[in-house]
Amino acid sequence: VFTIRLLATTLSLTSTSLARIIPQNSAAIQEHAQENGGLDTEGIETLDGVPLDAIPEGRAAAPTNAQVLAVNGWTATADSYQPGFEPGKAIDGNANSFWHTPFGAAGNAHPHYITIDTKATNLIKSVSYQPRQDGQANGNIGGHTISLSLDGVTFTTPKALGTWRDDASTKTSIFEATNARYVRLTATTEAGGRGPWSSAAEIQIYTSTVPAPAYNGIGGGQWSPTIDFPLVPVAAALEYNSGNLLTWSSYAADQFGGSPGGTTLTATYFPGSQTVSQRTVTNTQHDMFCPGLNVDSRGRIFVTGGNNAEKTSIYTPAGSAWSGAPNMNIPRGYQSQVTLSDGRTFVIGGSWSGGEGGKDGEVYSISANAWTRLPGCPVGPMLTADAQGVYRADNHAWLFGWKQGWVFQAGPSKAMNWYNPNGQGGYQGAGNRGNDGDAMCGLATMYDAVAGKILTVGGAPNYQNIDATANAYIITLANQGQAPQVQQINPMWYKRIFANSVVMPNGNVFIVGGQVYGLPFSDDTAQLIPEIFVPASGNFIRVPPINAPRTYHSVATLLADGTIFAGGGGLCGGCATNHFDGQVYSPGYLFNGDGTRATRPVINSATAEVRTGGTITASTNTAVTSWSLVRLSSTTHTVNTDQRRIPLTATANGNTYTMVVPNDYGILIPGYYMLFAMNAQGTPSISKYVRVPR
Repeated sequence: VFTIRLLATTLSLTSTSLARIIPQNSAAIQEHAQENGGLDTEGIETLDGVPLDAIPEGRAAAPTNAQVLAVNGWTATADSYQPGFEPGKAIDGNANSFWHTPFGAAGNAHPHYITIDTKATNLIKSVSYQPRQDGQANGNIGGHTISLSLDGVTFTTPKALGTWRDDASTKTSIFEATNARYVRLTATTEAGGRGPWSSAAEIQIYTSTVPAPAYNGIGGGQWSPTIDFPLVPVAAALEYNSGNLLTWSSYAADQFGGSPGGTTLTATYFPGSQTVSQRTVTNTQHDMFCPGLNVDSRGRIFVTGGNNAEKTSIYTPAGSAWSGAPNMNIPRGYQSQVTLSDGRTFVIGGSWSGGEGGKDGEVYSISANAWTRLPGCPVGPMLTADAQGVYRADNHAWLFGWKQGWVFQAGPSKAMNWYNPNGQGGYQGAGNRGNDGDAMCGLATMYDAVAGKILTVGGAPNYQNIDATANAYIITLANQGQAPQVQQINPMWYKRIFANSVVMPNGNVFIVGGQVYGLPFSDDTAQLIPEIFVPASGNFIRVPPINAPRTYHSVATLLADGTIFAGGGGLCGGCATNHFDGQVYSPGYLFNGDGTRATRPVINSATAEVRTGGTITASTNTAVTSWSLVRLSSTTHTVNTDQRRIPLTATANGNTYTMVVPNDYGILIPGYYMLFAMNAQGTPSISKYVRVPR
């Protein structure tokens, strides 16, 4: 377990550039803001309410504690090349020359590779790839892996992998610093699908002054190779039929401002093959940046508002199909929404777009395919006292579907509330969250739905320009409308705003990313060391650091195998804090005490569908000691209203287990769940999907 407080200082980051950013489409940004009720300073003085001169200039995040390694006698070899376009052209310092595989349709098929010999062992942390700069795109590398070697014969498993976007900008892959002499970039696809080619104008290698932490899964778990995306993943949701992770940015891969509307770029991560695909969605005419987001009772990904503030779009994993749904009655951006016990979706807040104020509740019915306003669910009681007013004060509500169709609002305002979306709606105050203040862009996670337990951590009194807190509370819900119990517990190790939290199969809560001082589009004061809340002790433990900041616009979510994806951050156009990547964290429960991989139990079969009060029957290949259901989830802008864990009590008959699920849809919210079995060591199985219909 990582328990050295000094790392909090050594792993904080400081921007080296505060140059003013003048977006090329500043007029479009201003026009879009005016049309959608946003700030009139957008595109002139601010981006998403942040002063332009506070945003570091660049195109993408650079590796920290690293510098470009000077080319000194290097050589480059490749699997093939076109005469005149030899591999050495990729390291000659001239962006106008480039390596290219043989021209013509009969060129060698992928994969292609280029290997660079730096002639000395270095602590290598990053590789940048510049596509050809002659105005042509043939050979731009899309799918890729990056591997290292000490001897040029035996190469590591990839340090980075994924897909780069199809344009002429320089791409940077950042990974854990590793001693190596040779770097191999392998191209698995051509970015535009134009043919069997690969090319590279310049490849740079970065060395680090700080070695990677010495861990191999012992105690604190382990981070995966870097996963490169063709966009900044600002929103993410898990697909019930595959376990694949759907992500998206906005109308562009690296920015949201000045959106023409109607387009969203998406990318899907396939954990099984460790590849990333990309897609442009236009049929719903919806730019889905800064939306409300939930996984509905049918397992569909339900997206509302944002850059197209009135729109509703639905993604159905079976068929990988996007479709439109009726517009909301109230246009919104930065709202929150949640699946109710009766299968409807409730939404509230969202003054970032669609005009400021009056963003009262409304509810969507699948059966009626219609939105209904709820005048009895006013947004006023849940406003924070944000310095920027209602533009920020009604953002990112912490919502939890509960019994009898009610919704509990745990924050970020210090005042908690119950909303009743039935009929014309209703609400009642639920008291303050102990002595906590407003906690904008903090976190709230239901880690034990049976006991009504919610962990809340971090956040800040204002959306930006203020220090976060490390405050931590446990809220315990009873029946709808009743005042909850609030218990302050020991704080987190680190203050955090813009972080993410993920409930784990064993009931612990993983907390990753964020920063001490809340400043969107900055990686200053980033917290690189995650921590885990352990309910059994009521304490937080630290685990190995992630290799890149995960601050504003980052995401994290549980995957079907009990690992955790964390990625993204930025989406600010010409800035130096765009993070086109992510990593997967394997918690300590996947390792033995000596750091080797633990043997997982296997669920051979399990009930695929269950209603409240019903029974799940499952068989395993070996004895297990505990079971849990974790709801599939979606997340953006620190908000995840879907995730909840339901511990199950099992009766064993050999290696066959029966479990009765809760007899209340307020606890067992309709939708899809991951069923995990855990052995005596605490190692979870790969999950089986269980549907709870309504």
